[in-house]
Amino acid sequence: MSLTWLTENRHHYLLSVPGTDTMHRNSSNNRTFSYGLPVVMLCLAALLFSNILIYLYLDSLHQTDQQMVSSGVGCAPRHFKMVTMKNCTPWLQCPQIRAEVRKLKLIGQGAVKKVFFAEWRAQKVALSELSSPDYVEDFLHGLSMLQVLQGRLVVQLVGFCLEDHTLVTEHHPYGSLLNLDVVLAEARNQQHNTWQTRLRLAMDYVSILHYLHNSPAGRRVMCDSNSLEKTLSQFLLTTDFNLVVNDLDALPEVDQSRGSLVKCGHRELTGDFVAPEQLWPLRNEEKPFSDDLMPGYDEKTDIWKIPDVTQFLMGRVPGGDLVHFHLFQIHDECKNAEPRLRPSALDVLNMYTSVYSSMVRESAGVREL
Repeated sequence: MSLTWLTENRHHYLLSVPGTDTMHRNSSNNRTFSYGLPVVMLCLAALLFSNILIYLYLDSLHQTDQQMVSSGVGCAPRHFKMVTMKNCTPWLQCPQIRAEVRKLKLIGQGAVKKVFFAEWRAQKVALSELSSPDYVEDFLHGLSMLQVLQGRLVVQLVGFCLEDHTLVTEHHPYGSLLNLDVVLAEARNQQHNTWQTRLRLAMDYVSILHYLHNSPAGRRVMCDSNSLEKTLSQFLLTTDFNLVVNDLDALPEVDQSRGSLVKCGHRELTGDFVAPEQLWPLRNEEKPFSDDLMPGYDEKTDIWKIPDVTQFLMGRVPGGDLVHFHLFQIHDECKNAEPRLRPSALDVLNMYTSVYSSMVRESAGVREL
């Protein structure tokens, strides 16, 4: 048999050998499997890597927010350090406040305090003075709460003078939370007007409630919150879009072990914003209000108000409706007429955090696609 014949009939010979076709197909399948497996593994690795990146992104946001808000964190007790300061400084006392703090203009006034925009050694501060001797107890209570509760969620105390009934705190140029929509409408801040920024503000708000309900000074209730406007005025908006609580003049303590409840003031409260237990229970019987007969209540009054505050904070931005949809169940629980059946501030915060994380992951996934 010639070499020429073998060459010309090689293909026919291979096809006629039993099992050759099966072996050829198996070889092709093996090659396909060997090529497909690395591709699948590569896709899984990419998915895992993207999830890790999202986790690190969320963690970095949390870390950055804490570092920027907590300008005084890391200082010894009774010391302060604002963002532009290199070193921690002891709280200012009467001689320093009188000699070094210069009032520039009045920026706010309430029943208890007048607040001035002021300057101390080129640092912008807020100087608060007692408005009326009738409210000296409220002023001193607010000052004592500021001292005990210092931390990243509370406005930073710079100093105080008991003799003059004055106190100095860090100044936040954006002012109270009432200014949120105006601030976000400014051209320089429009990129922050997103559901992410607004939901983080809501998370800050609930974090503050959780802190007050489990504070070093006991379980405290925010009593200066009988309307949405009054509640919003208690918080300051920082330049990096976080919240700090500012007004602590009305923070009574609840002590369940002693059966000690609170009442926010000595007058009748009305309206839908306050919790049902804060309303005069005999109003339908047309009996006049009596502070002596009015029952006390606990910190669950703050929980009742969370959905209304969050509704304001979310505003009208793309993605906001989806946030409300995810929060519907927890907000419904907050509005339970029975206080003991409402969630804790920590329960609400956990849900807010979960919704924020899942929506960030979903939006990241859409961008990848």
